[in-house]
Amino acid sequence: MAMRIPPIQCLLTFEALARLRSVTHTAEELCVTPSAVSHRIKQLEQLVGMRLFGRSDFSLTTKGSEYLSHVREALAMLERFPGRNPALSRRKLRVAVTPTFARSILMPRLRQFTSAYPEIDLSLHVNIPLLDVVAEDADLTIRYGAGRYADLESVCIMKDIISPLASPAYIEEFGPFRSVQDLQNAKLLRSPLEPWRTWFAAHDLDWPEPMDGSSFNDVGLACDAAAQGLGVALVRLQLAQPWLANGSLVRLFERSIPSPHAHYLCWRTGNMDRWECSTFARWLQESLQQDVSVAEAATPQRVLTTA
Repeated sequence: MAMRIPPIQCLLTFEALARLRSVTHTAEELCVTPSAVSHRIKQLEQLVGMRLFGRSDFSLTTKGSEYLSHVREALAMLERFPGRNPALSRRKLRVAVTPTFARSILMPRLRQFTSAYPEIDLSLHVNIPLLDVVAEDADLTIRYGAGRYADLESVCIMKDIISPLASPAYIEEFGPFRSVQDLQNAKLLRSPLEPWRTWFAAHDLDWPEPMDGSSFNDVGLACDAAAQGLGVALVRLQLAQPWLANGSLVRLFERSIPSPHAHYLCWRTGNMDRWECSTFARWLQESLQQDVSVAEAATPQRVLTTA
């Protein structure tokens, strides 16, 4: 006997209700009545022979969550079918991201994502929590910190190491920098995002946080300033890759230390039930993990010193 496949309208309703967790919002999205939503869910549960939603808040049962992943995969395949009207299947995704992470990490990879998932319209918005610049309507947020954020779920996506960087011209003029003590007379560029006390403490130096000199609230601006010869910047090396790659910045010392914080992908409870959110999160984690593996096998960055 042939297997009976549930009607597509039931599957669409199930996916929407699992994502929106509201009969009213689901009905509005699908342009049907709330009673039609309830009828379709009841029909689907009868066809598959199991309860899909466990409570009145429309949280999924264990089997319902498993079935949802199959339904979304099947719907995504249908959306990609040649000849479809692209405007009818597009998904909107708003991602808030810190400026230098966007420029150094995300933008170089973004074409991979848009090529793999052309049905997702991705919007990037600047997010600087330290300065209370926050994109409140974002579906996903990339933050740098300790990973404990009120009312948000999170996953660590990238750890980093920090090291002092300067331009070759600055090192030539004010070097050599053979030991950390040589930084005592250097112009140290300051940033609240990466305080020098972390570096000093790791080297058993009882030096105070610099109070004088130029200060920058963006890692990219600090790198640009150091590349112009304004001083030495303490920077996370993965974020500094564009400057290291073109030679405008070099490391002063071979030793680096772990950054006390990391980059986290954050979201409000329920957002990962949306296919576009979970797809972006999975892609970003896999992309960063692949690059970490490549970086570990690569030759370390050169260190420039003067005689």
